[in-house]
Amino acid sequence: MTMRLTALAIGLVLAGASPTLAQETAATAPAAAAAAPLADWRTVPADNLMIIDTNRGRILVELAPEAAPLHVERMRLLARRAFFDGIVFHRVIDGFMAQTGDPLGNGEGQSPYPDIKAEFTFRRGPETPFSPVASPAGAMLGFLNSLPIQTQPTSLMATTGDGKVHGWGAYCPGVAGMARDDAPDSANSQFFLMRQPYPALDKRYTVWGNVVSGLDVVRAIKVGDGENGAVTAEPDRMNRVRIASDLPEAERPVVQVLDTSSATFRALADGVRTARGADFSICDIVLPVQVSGAAAPLV
Repeated sequence: MTMRLTALAIGLVLAGASPTLAQETAATAPAAAAAAPLADWRTVPADNLMIIDTNRGRILVELAPEAAPLHVERMRLLARRAFFDGIVFHRVIDGFMAQTGDPLGNGEGQSPYPDIKAEFTFRRGPETPFSPVASPAGAMLGFLNSLPIQTQPTSLMATTGDGKVHGWGAYCPGVAGMARDDAPDSANSQFFLMRQPYPALDKRYTVWGNVVSGLDVVRAIKVGDGENGAVTAEPDRMNRVRIASDLPEAERPVVQVLDTSSATFRALADGVRTARGADFSICDIVLPVQVSGAAAPLV
């Protein structure tokens, strides 16, 4: 079984679909981070921090159990079983994404566990940690912790049976998605990390996390030279993948992200939205991050 993105998405990328201007880091972000008081920083819980050490460097992913609980639990399980250790990035397309998680390294493999039911959307309730930044007609854009999302308006909660509305992850740079075959419920262990924004994937592939540190590493992973982005020679690899809470405290990195409920963040978001005007995208907002604690192990 070949785990892949749809032929439409592949075709658009290979045809030269240009990434949006969202790849540009907002100039206001460094200033906002420097001025932010300690109370405006949120520490990523160790149980929601995935550490991917590659031959190119370290990637830190904040898991999003509110958006995809089944997929997050699978990623924790595989990391705790050391399943990902040594697995290569077998398919990498510049301007798109880097795909891995296949023990065979050719797009045909998966874990020994059952496939996972799709979680393309989730239900957002009043308790969901959501920070809105824009309200285009009939929708809201914002962040679920560090994950950029789009959702139905909060006002609709009063009209639904469960008091919740639909939300879904936005495929911005750094967003982690689950690869699958044609069948919606065929995701298993293969996943991809976005190198650039690609909204055509929204609501078609499960989003389970977001890179909070190491996007430069994701973009440095060797690009494929074969059909549909296959890396045919000397692919880059994941040396070790762990959940931070499974490591001794002395070996854990500590990640702090600018709290999206803070006044500092609201000022940053307002500045980016004003600067971008009609071209604004949720992907234009880059959350400031501070990483301390243990460094990546020497390879």
